[in-house]
Amino acid sequence: MASSFLKWLTDPRRNWFAAQHYKAISNRLKRYGLRYEDLYDPMYDLDIKEALNRLPREVVDARNQRLKRAMDLSMKHEYLPEDLQALQTPFRSYLKDMLALVKKESAEREALGALPLYQRTIT
Repeated sequence: MASSFLKWLTDPRRNWFAAQHYKAISNRLKRYGLRYEDLYDPMYDLDIKEALNRLPREVVDARNQRLKRAMDLSMKHEYLPEDLQALQTPFRSYLKDMLALVKKESAEREALGALPLYQRTIT
């Protein structure tokens, strides 16, 4: 029951509040020309870092360009022009499949009792 309620709660097609949240996030990302997955921090989650390392160089370069442009616009207190905002696709995924594969591999590695490929060291 709880999972069906959560699905309804987060589905923008069924819940008006979820649709409004989705629309607000989409508009904010379009203003800076970002995609939702650009906000994932590779220093916070090492699975994201590994997934980014496995992606093609062009995809990672495009991500870095979007982040640089967003930081530049933010520092200038400006937004993208309206015609460029209309071209943005903030929820087009480029990282989800690779991230799922990395998480699956790390879960399999943990189930087999092997050491992780990468370990976080905080000094």
